[in-house]
Amino acid sequence: MNEREKLQLKKISNMNNDIKKAAEIVKKGGLIIFPTDTAFGIGCRIDNEDAVKRLFTIRKRPFNNPTPVLFSSISMVEEYVTNIPEEVMPLLEKYWPGALTVILSAEISKVPDLVRGGGLTLGCRIPKHEVPLEIVKSIGVPIIGTSANFAGKPTPYYFEDLDKDLLKEVDLVIGGQAFEHKESTVIDCTQNPWKILRKGAVII
Repeated sequence: MNEREKLQLKKISNMNNDIKKAAEIVKKGGLIIFPTDTAFGIGCRIDNEDAVKRLFTIRKRPFNNPTPVLFSSISMVEEYVTNIPEEVMPLLEKYWPGALTVILSAEISKVPDLVRGGGLTLGCRIPKHEVPLEIVKSIGVPIIGTSANFAGKPTPYYFEDLDKDLLKEVDLVIGGQAFEHKESTVIDCTQNPWKILRKGAVII
């Protein structure tokens, strides 16, 4: 094994350790900052309302502003929404995992009010990045996947973009890199035909 291969194995080992540690922290209600395929995100499990409130408070995010949620599979998404329209499924199968956020009707009993911003919908995405994917798979619960910045500040696409004051407020920061360096495309699938609300990394 040459030095390059040894270094690659070390990086993989370190990343696996970071994911394992992050999963344990999130499972217990902690907050983490992590890379996704689009940008760096900040998150917690969505079923811990204290953690969700802490995240909103730290980010200075208005409580009526819904937050995107990261899942590990379409079947997991189906547990937290009332239904996925038949005409939308081909879209998900084509672009997930990936930089597409789809707004669907939320299963109110399973999605805290704060995550929904007091509304009836949920922004869902399956990221194309092993860190958030493996964390969600490990804990078996979706996590908030909003950008790791104070409300109104620029989205951090690189680790160097992260605000040092925000880093101090969370329980773990995972390094690495985002791939797209662009926000996800957002479409509202609660209406027919669906409507693009934000143009981003995925071109539909």
